[in-house]
Amino acid sequence: MTDLLYRSIPDMFLKRVAETPDKNAFAHPAPGDAGPPVWLTWREVAARAKAIAAGLYDLGVRTEDRVAILAGTRLEWVLADLGVMCAGAATTTVYPTTEPEDAEYIVRDSGSKVLIAENAAQAAKVAGLKLAAVVVIDGPAGEGQLTLDALEKRGAAVLGEKPDLIEEITETIKPEHLATLIYTSGTTGRPKGVELLHGGWVWQGQRQSELGVMSADDLQYLWLPLSHSFGKTLLCGIIFVGLPTYIDGRVDKIIDNLGSVKPTLMCAAPRVFEKVYNRVVTQAKEGGGAKYKIFTWAIGVGKRHAAERHAGRTPGGMLALQNSIAHRLVFSKLHDRLGGRIRALVSGSAPLAKEIGEFFHAAGLNVLEGYGLTETSAGSFINREDAVRLGTVGQAIGDLECTIAEDGEILLRGLPVMRGYHNLPDETAAAFTEDRWFRTGDIGELDKDGFLRITDRKKDLIKTSGGKYVAPSHIEGMFKSICPYTSQAVVIGQARNFCTMLITLDPDAITQWAAGGPLEGKSYEEIAAAPETEEMLSGYIKELNGKLNRWETIKKFRVLGRDLTIENGELTPSLKVKRRVVEDTFAADIDKMYAGSVAEV
Repeated sequence: MTDLLYRSIPDMFLKRVAETPDKNAFAHPAPGDAGPPVWLTWREVAARAKAIAAGLYDLGVRTEDRVAILAGTRLEWVLADLGVMCAGAATTTVYPTTEPEDAEYIVRDSGSKVLIAENAAQAAKVAGLKLAAVVVIDGPAGEGQLTLDALEKRGAAVLGEKPDLIEEITETIKPEHLATLIYTSGTTGRPKGVELLHGGWVWQGQRQSELGVMSADDLQYLWLPLSHSFGKTLLCGIIFVGLPTYIDGRVDKIIDNLGSVKPTLMCAAPRVFEKVYNRVVTQAKEGGGAKYKIFTWAIGVGKRHAAERHAGRTPGGMLALQNSIAHRLVFSKLHDRLGGRIRALVSGSAPLAKEIGEFFHAAGLNVLEGYGLTETSAGSFINREDAVRLGTVGQAIGDLECTIAEDGEILLRGLPVMRGYHNLPDETAAAFTEDRWFRTGDIGELDKDGFLRITDRKKDLIKTSGGKYVAPSHIEGMFKSICPYTSQAVVIGQARNFCTMLITLDPDAITQWAAGGPLEGKSYEEIAAAPETEEMLSGYIKELNGKLNRWETIKKFRVLGRDLTIENGELTPSLKVKRRVVEDTFAADIDKMYAGSVAEV
């Protein structure tokens, strides 16, 4: 395995601070968005993180004790996380959208001694637990609570007496010590706490630097949930390379902020790329006539140009000229919408439809799809800028080992793989083979060059009553790339004699489609129920079926009266569909599609 350059995240962090103390580290929005982003240098970040660490130490937090963070993506989340680890403790991450029952379960099961909450409302979710301390980031502290500012002042006083305290603690933290406890959102049952170690996270930061995915010359826009392993692994890369990063978890502000922040790098879940794709394609279609012909011509040119680049050749001659014209007439608008300086976009946490990846590459925007799980510290495979194979999640990162089991399951082994599930020895044992290969639960194929293609989740494969296996995510991704008005698509068919689909609409795209027609001004629910909408979608379903095997084709579909949401429990915080929840919630709609059919008993 790789020789790690650092023993732990605090070791890596303090070395980063020492190397580039006065360079920009993290930025956050100005108060009330009144002004440009506010930047902190690495020296300033270290001062606050150390104060938080010393404050936690003063509260009795010690090596591998757990401290829970229950907050959205913001600068203070990063400072708190660094503070927790610099105190020698481990961060338990809790999504701010977590319901009180689950939040209480996570904090209790993890054995967290302290909670750092975004505000009083978040802290109230675990009011029934007895903790050593509760710290709130925003607003006044309640009875028996501390504000984050008060914790920092308490820590500063400790450091006044023991200025080398954090460095001394850091010397004791080893690669095998617990750094993070992330509870998988899961699709059924209680979430499981994944134990991730300092060595695995340092490995992630080191690998990202060597891959060239991140550079100190980049400017990253970070909005991803930091309670998720994708966000956490990015923090490790940021620290390792000294990457200036703007942090703002407000999803509704992304488009506006991109224009002002002008990042060169952004990572996102596929849903973000799908929404951009939907917006661009629907606008082009609504333009009609010559405008749409120019758009489709530009896409064709861009795809040929991208294919040459992916083959390692430099496009020249007429193709280069045509691509220049296509960029000026069509693609430059998309680049401008993303800030005008994007070097690379990284897609992860769920599958990205190949066709949508092709669209972005055609537009000259490198969407590098990757793959990993919480249990593998997120980053396992990724497409490189100089080695892209669309439809795959790229090649293995660093010296991570991968093999494919007889049943097609992807097995992984290496330093970033979890220690195990917290307090669940039987489930931990079941997650590994006898020779310590981690069972990912995903089905895939490795080509001769080591590029991995994900077929589906092992547990999500559908077996029809006719005995045929269907990979739903593949079909759903195809449909999203064909129909630009789709938000979510969920294929149904387990033990049924044919496949059906539940569809939700992209509110922005469908409103634009309805403009100028009989549905203009109607609500989402009214548009979803309209026969005109069903007729429009029927055409896209027919197009989809033309690309599928007979047993995979969608015989019926239902348009749901609302979109799937995290709040209703149908999506995970990383925007993956919880299939079982969706099937239970919309059971009546599903039953109507199969009324009169014969299902396997």
